[in-house]
Amino acid sequence: MVKVGVVGYGVIGLRLAAGVARQEDMELVGVADVGLTLSVRALAERGMPYDFYAVVPEKRDELEAAGVKVSGTVEELIQKCDVILDATPAGVGEKNKALYEKYGKKAVFQGGESTSVADVFFHGYANYEEGLGKQFLKLTSCNTTGLIRAVDCVDRAVGVDNVMITIIRRVADPGDYHRGLTNALKVDTVPSHQASDLMLIMPHIKATGVLVHTPVTHGHIISTNIKPKKPVTRDEVLEMFNAHPRIRVVRIKDGFQGNAALFRYARDMGNPHSDMYEIAVFEETVEVFEGHIIFAFNVPQEAVVIPESLDAVRAAMEMQTDRLEGVGMTNKYLNLR
Repeated sequence: MVKVGVVGYGVIGLRLAAGVARQEDMELVGVADVGLTLSVRALAERGMPYDFYAVVPEKRDELEAAGVKVSGTVEELIQKCDVILDATPAGVGEKNKALYEKYGKKAVFQGGESTSVADVFFHGYANYEEGLGKQFLKLTSCNTTGLIRAVDCVDRAVGVDNVMITIIRRVADPGDYHRGLTNALKVDTVPSHQASDLMLIMPHIKATGVLVHTPVTHGHIISTNIKPKKPVTRDEVLEMFNAHPRIRVVRIKDGFQGNAALFRYARDMGNPHSDMYEIAVFEETVEVFEGHIIFAFNVPQEAVVIPESLDAVRAAMEMQTDRLEGVGMTNKYLNLR
């Protein structure tokens, strides 16, 4: 049983903890955070389902006064684990790396960290084998994770020559106030980092793209144009997507008109935090035009990286050395097809 700790109990960290807890071949040792955040307050009100470790020991009295039972310090958590899922804000994980090195532990960093923090820039489906046995792995961002899933799906079936993308990016997560209240769109320079990152994970594919920030919170939408290496029909593309455990094909005519509809659907399904692990391809956007595959899909930014994060644990700890066996175990315990 691989012992896993989660450092950083925020938007991603709380979902990583829940994901690890569902893996029957992993043990969640505990979670750690800097202080009495809303997520930590909620953890206390839920009856402390996970052991909590303090990143700042001086805040122990404040935490315990609020009902948060503190099991120790973050260094004590690290020492008890085989691997750490670091879900701290960008830049903090790189500082934490010194602690992981001090105790000889493996760690998986999230997409906000610089690529140089890790031995491997990792995606479960696209380059699982490169992560085998490595000490430090770094995940791709939420958009890049979803994008690579879709591109890798097509690439393994018919090969991909190049990709052009337009990302309609949510500006903040639900509940965030630090970005302010806006009524504007903002365009980034070309290429977007998602296109560049895709080429780092899949160097045999050429990619470029535009990113537009939008004042919404529930998910991104990516419009994708793929030039395949072999001719393919629309029905064949849909068959590829329908067969992928982490891609859900939805229909606009069934009410799935966009990001908010998918968030509501997940909430109505009773999914924790209204989460979906899958990206959702809108069936009516799938077309083959002049030999190019065109489609659009939704990326649930708060949850999409969780499966690939668990894949990273499996690869780093060599729990499964075969790619499909590794991602398959993650899918099984997360109840993905």
